[in-house]
Amino acid sequence: MASAAGGGENPKHTNRLAKEQRVDWYPWGQEAFEEARARDKPIFLSVGYSTCHWCHVMERESFEDEEAARLLNEHFVSIKVDREERPDVDRVYMTYVQALTGGGGWPMSVFLTPQLQPIMGTTYLPPKARDDGGPSYQDLPGRPSFSTVLRRITNIWQTRRDDLVQQVWLCWEGRGHGGCLFSSQGAGL
Repeated sequence: MASAAGGGENPKHTNRLAKEQRVDWYPWGQEAFEEARARDKPIFLSVGYSTCHWCHVMERESFEDEEAARLLNEHFVSIKVDREERPDVDRVYMTYVQALTGGGGWPMSVFLTPQLQPIMGTTYLPPKARDDGGPSYQDLPGRPSFSTVLRRITNIWQTRRDDLVQQVWLCWEGRGHGGCLFSSQGAGL
């Protein structure tokens, strides 16, 4: 983990890109990829830009949430990318999200294997759905909460990884079911 600048204290939450957040963000690069492989954890990739309204909403609602940050730090290697600084990364994974969901936008949330194969991708995810204790306006059809997605991907990664990887390839080959991982016939999300 990154150490705090100044004094020798270790803060409660460290962060490579934004010290005020609870998530231990990595920049896009070899350090993050090697960390994911060494820890055998999937990657959570968040792509946005500084003037994106919904990027700031998701940051405030989800990335600053104690439970979501704990899930991300414990079960994922989290990478934050500014699409204006890395249009190449944005282009590759936006193409995937658009092919998978039929739409796109920012913030873009993509889950990857440690080998950078996309597992699931979407745009904004609400912090909590009704079954998570959140208000009913956030219980959007076909749109699970951010924490629910984190828990489901963690569970599938730990218990049915081969099914998950197989589903990824079926989606890429166009033989997946509906929205693939979001569908009731997909890998269980």
